[in-house]
Amino acid sequence: MPIRQGVDFPADETGRRSSTAFGRAVVADALRHVDPSAAAAAERETDWRRGYPRHFKALVETGLADDGAAGYELAEAGLASVQARIRYRRDDGEFTLAQAMMAAPGRSFDTIEVKGSERPETEVVLPYRGELLRGDALRRRLDAWVTAGVIEDSCAEAVREVIASPDWLDLSDQTLVAAGAGTEMGPVGAVLGWGGTVLALDLPRERVWQRVESIAAGGAGRLLAPVSGDVPGADLLSDLGGIAQWVLGFDGRLILGNYVYAPGGAYPLLAAAVDALGTHLRHHRNDTALAFLATPTDVYATPAAAVVHSRERYASRGVRSKLTAAVSGGRLMRPNYPCDEVPGLNDSLVPQQGPNYALAKRVHRWRATLTRRDGVVSFAVAPPTRTKSVTSNRLLAAAYAGAHLFDVEIFEPETASKLMALLLVHQLRKPRPATRAAWADEAVAAAHGGLWHTAYHPRTALPLAAVRGLVLPASRPASLASPSASPSGSSSPSPAAPPGPSSPSPTPPGPTPPGSSSPGPTPPGASSPGPTPPGGSSPGPTPPGGSSPGPTPPGGSSPGPTPPGGSSPSPTPPGSL
Repeated sequence: MPIRQGVDFPADETGRRSSTAFGRAVVADALRHVDPSAAAAAERETDWRRGYPRHFKALVETGLADDGAAGYELAEAGLASVQARIRYRRDDGEFTLAQAMMAAPGRSFDTIEVKGSERPETEVVLPYRGELLRGDALRRRLDAWVTAGVIEDSCAEAVREVIASPDWLDLSDQTLVAAGAGTEMGPVGAVLGWGGTVLALDLPRERVWQRVESIAAGGAGRLLAPVSGDVPGADLLSDLGGIAQWVLGFDGRLILGNYVYAPGGAYPLLAAAVDALGTHLRHHRNDTALAFLATPTDVYATPAAAVVHSRERYASRGVRSKLTAAVSGGRLMRPNYPCDEVPGLNDSLVPQQGPNYALAKRVHRWRATLTRRDGVVSFAVAPPTRTKSVTSNRLLAAAYAGAHLFDVEIFEPETASKLMALLLVHQLRKPRPATRAAWADEAVAAAHGGLWHTAYHPRTALPLAAVRGLVLPASRPASLASPSASPSGSSSPSPAAPPGPSSPSPTPPGPTPPGSSSPGPTPPGASSPGPTPPGGSSPGPTPPGGSSPGPTPPGGSSPGPTPPGGSSPSPTPPGSL
């Protein structure tokens, strides 16, 4: 039987390829030099699917050693482990990704082009709740978000600088290589609206490209995509060498943006593939920049402002919050930060998202950390966003509906994607040198939606938000920063309390355009989309025609469910974006 060629996990002595074994080994390798005992604990973990959060938290805690410089050691060790372990399978054997990138590609691509018909946008405009904010109105919104703890002040300051320098929006001097071009959260629409050029990478699925081409036609820029059949697109897991060759055929400075997503074990495989592509591009074009969107549902070291604000809110919590905590035996409404120590440690990991999701996102963070020392990288924590993949699940939609009761604002996709695109522009036009403490760089320009500033540990509060969201009628919640929003530090309403003027209920989310390839973050404490196979990865629902999880038609390239034990299918099907 012929093997399925492409990126895959290493095989053990029995030939089994396991995402669980891979993830556990990579985390242990990352920890080993700085904290051998933490590495040993990861290796001894027998229930990786449920126990992984404490080991990913240890990665951040350990990275704080040596005034934060240990974060660089962890990033180097973690990426070295990924590069050494991941395999590229071909008929003539198995190779590392670096070896595979040097070999002749198995497929070459032609190019299709779509030109926009509109005039380029020359002013910073942010869509927000039915309005287009610009100028002073946008500055007031940024100030309100900072006051409410929805974004860090450095995020607002970055956007203010772009507002003051609208010429920065003209990205005609560089080309965005968008891996995961169909995602809701990516900057493709914004960059094309500003008149930029995008090399679009996504799977060859007709509905994905209908959406992408529609966005391009309605923009002011130029979109180019690889094509080798009837439908544009390419598979990063099986066509990696050909994609690299195609991208390097274009002149000028490149920005490789990693916006891909896949369910289960395919996600860390894709993270490794795009990482190898970035390394290859930077080897041949040393001015290549990298760009990432970090998930807010992860563990981060946080600055003093977040810790102080959160502690103040917790100190002023109301009687009902205290009673809820007492009745639950301390399981609910625990403080976000139990002490005043700085940096704080915000643990917004969602266990149901699974270890494969966490590892893929950690690979992104590690690469951003190292690239910042010797190159240009755009990296910022993105807000929790009301994407279709989240809101199609009733419990997830409910948690998002009630999140504002705990000072967490959920963004609409059009707002989140444009905000993150503006941060991309700022970080490309005004790159910062790396600091000694890797964690401090990750905190810059964070737009976490309030998860860093909420009074309560997210996993102990947002389950109550889900209960409240289930009983609220459908209407849009007030902005946390508006006069009608619940005041910071107010007592949390009981789940069954009727909505009052200070806590309007949410609007049902609108559908995501077909072809979206990236789900939004899962709210802490909520269930992940769809059932998870025992020991497997956490799949989520798929937008129609998108490249997110879901059943794959015969011959399709989206992986199916992970079998028990956390192994990826063997042979691994080509991955989705």
